[in-house]
Amino acid sequence: MAGAAFVAWLGAALIVLADGRRGLALGLAFVTVSLAILTWPSGKAAGSVAIGVGGLVAAVRCWRSGPAEWGIMPAGSTPRLILCIAAGLLAFWLAASVTIGPDASLRLAVLVVPGLMGARILSTHDVHVVLVGIAALALALAAVPGLAAESSGPVPAIVGGLIAAGVMFVPAARIPSSIQAAGQAPADDDGA
Repeated sequence: MAGAAFVAWLGAALIVLADGRRGLALGLAFVTVSLAILTWPSGKAAGSVAIGVGGLVAAVRCWRSGPAEWGIMPAGSTPRLILCIAAGLLAFWLAASVTIGPDASLRLAVLVVPGLMGARILSTHDVHVVLVGIAALALALAAVPGLAAESSGPVPAIVGGLIAAGVMFVPAARIPSSIQAAGQAPADDDGA
């Protein structure tokens, strides 16, 4: 199970470090598979399958849309790399030593994935990256009920899987590269 938690961190780190569709899709696939594996032992087979299917649909959709490149660690991504390493270490420390109870691997995954996805969503202007971040965030939040002592059933995982798959089908408007490079929002119809 520790390996699956590491893969969840690795997938979230790939999403943070990638700008191209292939890197984003690979990161989302890693997050999906690891969360499905980590939620399986909590007795929620239907929930694990929902997380797996929803996340893999989102990863396939991501693979087919956006810039056709890997885009892993482009120039200027050193702060993002430091964020990934620091978040992984902090989540490992919290999951392994501060909190008590079983499922340390699942705790690590549900700490590191939402934290890194929140940082990635807030730090980019690229619509495709934001959609992938939202999909991974929905999957991580769908896995959180697996930590509870009393089962809430597969409904949260099914909803999270549906959100992850559905968000990738949201039509995304492209921002012209000249405006994106300048860091300005495009003008409205009235020029404001």
